[in-house]
This record gives sequence, C-alpha cells and structure tokens, in this order.
Amino acid sequence: MQDESRFGLKTITRRRLTLQKVKPIVKVQWPFKAFYLYGLVEPLTGVLIIKDYDQVNTENFQQFLNNVSQKYPKDFHVIQVDNASFHRAKSLITPDNVMLLYQPPYSPQVNSSERLWQWSKGEIANTLFANIEHLKATLNHLFQSKSNEFFASLTAMEFVSDALLKISVLPTI
Repeated sequence: MQDESRFGLKTITRRRLTLQKVKPIVKVQWPFKAFYLYGLVEPLTGVLIIKDYDQVNTENFQQFLNNVSQKYPKDFHVIQVDNASFHRAKSLITPDNVMLLYQPPYSPQVNSSERLWQWSKGEIANTLFANIEHLKATLNHLFQSKSNEFFASLTAMEFVSDALLKISVLPTI
C-alpha cells in the first residue's frame, strides 16, 4: 500500500480531554511551510519505507519507485496506489519488478496507508515545531520507534491479507 501525505508547520489540532465546561487551550502556528512523505507499507510484514520530498509529482514518485525497486531488486512488488494523476502519468516508467495496482476512484478507505497518516498526524497533533527540520526529525523518530508488527497491525486489512495468502504470495518487503 503506497500513499503520500503533506506535513507542515501549521499546527494539526485535535480534541483534548478537559473538565466539563472547560474549553481546551492549544497554541497554534500558521506558517505554510510543508513537505510530503511518500510511504509504502507491506501489509503482511509491516515493513515501512518512507521518503520525504518537497512536492508531489511524477518525478518524485518515479524516484520513490526506483528506490523501492533498487532496495529490493530480487522481489516483485505489487503496489496499490490511488488514481492521482502522477501515478498514471505517461512519463512514469515503472521498474521491471514493480506493478502498480490502481484502487477504485474516490475510495481512500481501501488504502490502508491512510491509517498510517492518520496515526502519525494524531501523534504530532497540538505540537509546535520550530522549523521543518525539527518536524522531520520528530516524524523520523516516531516511525523508527515502532516495530514492523505495529505497522502491520495498523495497516492490516483482511481482504488484502486474504488475497495475498490465496495466491500464495509471501512478500519480503
């Protein structure tokens, strides 16, 4: 499962528990400085590949696919992606050991990577970051602090696991 998400200095706000009739106070900042994380989670093992880029486009997606292909050259990768234009660009050249599987349009609920972004944004919610480097370091530490089993459980979707097991695909990434 592959997806992208924007992370920036603008504070992500979430609910906080307080006493009844007490409104929570959360400091926020509004600078619009951001970057994008491209992420891929192998659904059975939970192996996570994350790379940050300055924008979402075909060139960066191409580089991300090439990196995955080169990191695991002996494996064949079926990667589920959404229907973003840069995933379908004519200039995109999928590596020989990669096949893109397009999910139905307007159906983010079938891409378990959405759960990864929801979790990570929840973890950094209501936090102020001094700069982009501080935010990147915090996210890097957050992702490294969790095990593959955590990511497998976070992104587990029964229909995906069933399909992989029925065709006897035992992924290695």
